[in-house]
Amino acid sequence: MLEQTTNDAGRAHRHVFPRAVRFADIDALGHVNNVRFFDYLEDARLGLFHVDPHREGIAPFQGLVVARHEIDYRRPLTFRPDPVRVETWVTEIRPVRFTLDYEIRDDDEVFVRARSILVAYDVAKGAPRRLNQDEIAYLSRFTAEGPQDAGPR
Repeated sequence: MLEQTTNDAGRAHRHVFPRAVRFADIDALGHVNNVRFFDYLEDARLGLFHVDPHREGIAPFQGLVVARHEIDYRRPLTFRPDPVRVETWVTEIRPVRFTLDYEIRDDDEVFVRARSILVAYDVAKGAPRRLNQDEIAYLSRFTAEGPQDAGPR
């Protein structure tokens, strides 16, 4: 089940994606392999930009490409019966790109902090495109301030 959390004033509204720790994620050292965390982030983005909009009856995002990923591994995550949460929020919206921050966590621990820069992309033209107003409004739901101006910066 996907959900959106509303946090204290000044904190972003976070998209929450529960993600099971699969046996296939575990490496020879007994914890989730560092590369597998990118799968967790991808699954959360799929929920945020495709599954949730579809459930709400709005158009899913089309033509997003990842321009950059940063990840900080905070604690080892081992196999467990309960899922972890991938919490995602928007920290910047520009005319052609936006930045997502993430935490992979449970109630007690943060295992990973990450950041991605995504670029709106016109597949037919093979070039970046501007975010449209519907996309900006949707992204703004997951920021601390609410609707943002995506004019030139």
